[in-house]
Amino acid sequence: MELNNNQAALILSTSEDGEITMDVESPDMNGLASALCHALAKKLMRDEGLQAELMEMLEGESEGKED
Repeated sequence: MELNNNQAALILSTSEDGEITMDVESPDMNGLASALCHALAKKLMRDEGLQAELMEMLEGESEGKED
């Protein structure tokens, strides 16, 4: 995927043991989009409540797919 100067991407990767890593990619690492991605990454890493909420959402989606 090629990003424009006003775009940024938050890239999530998972290892085989379930560890999640985050990277931010952008042509302009000092731009607003990049700053927002960095802020989101920090929020995801630090906010245990948000992490729990996301995991609940994922569990709900996988339960819905079993029907």
